Amino acid sequence: MTTHPSDTIGTTRAAAADRLTIFVDAVIAIALTLLALDLPIPHGDTTDAMLSSVSAHGKEYIAFALGFVVIAAHWRAHHEIFPYVRSLSSRLISLTLVWLFMQVLMPFATRVITADGAFPLRFSLYATVQVLASTSFALIIREIRREHLYRTDGPPRVFAQSLTRSVCLAAVFGLSVPVAFLTGNPWTYLCWLAAPIALAIARRVQDRRPSDGCRHL
Repeated sequence: MTTHPSDTIGTTRAAAADRLTIFVDAVIAIALTLLALDLPIPHGDTTDAMLSSVSAHGKEYIAFALGFVVIAAHWRAHHEIFPYVRSLSSRLISLTLVWLFMQVLMPFATRVITADGAFPLRFSLYATVQVLASTSFALIIREIRREHLYRTDGPPRVFAQSLTRSVCLAAVFGLSVPVAFLTGNPWTYLCWLAAPIALAIARRVQDRRPSDGCRHL
C-alpha cells in the first residue's frame, strides 16, 4: 500500500504542531517552578513564631498564588486552542515564542509587584506583561484563523471565545496602567476586578449570536 505524498506532509505538519505543544508545556512547567523558587521559608522555634513568620511573608504567598493562577489560565487557554491546530506557520511559531517569553517573565514580574516603593512602576510592569501575553495570544488565534491552520473538525466557537477573552484581558490590564499612575495607591488592584465582568458580558454577547455566524473564520 503506497502512501500519498499529501498524507505524509499532513502527518509531518501535525507532528510539528504536537512538538510545539509539548515544548509549550515544558516551558510553562519551568515558569511555574521559577515562581516557587523564591518563596520565603517560614522560620520559628514555636508555633506562634512560625505563624508570625508566615504572616510576615503573606504578601509573597498571595503573589505566588496569583501568579500560579494567572500562568495556569494562560496555559489552559493555549491547551484549549492547540488540539485543533493541524499545521504551523513561521509567524505562528514566532508569536508562540513571544507568548512563552511573557510566561517566563511572569515570575519576575510577580516578585517585582511584591517589592517596596514605586508602586505605579511595579504595578505597571506586571500589568504590561499581562497585556503583552494576552495580545500575543490574540495574535496567535488570528494567525491560526487567517492561515487556516486549524483542523476541519475544529469548532470555530473555541477560537472566537478565546480571542474575545484575550482582547478583554489585554484591555483591562492596559487600562489599569494609567490608573496606577493617576492614583498611585494599591486600590488600583480593584481595576482587575473588571476582567471577569467584561468576560461575562462578552460571553453573553457571543451566546446571542447565531451559531452559523461563528462558522466562518
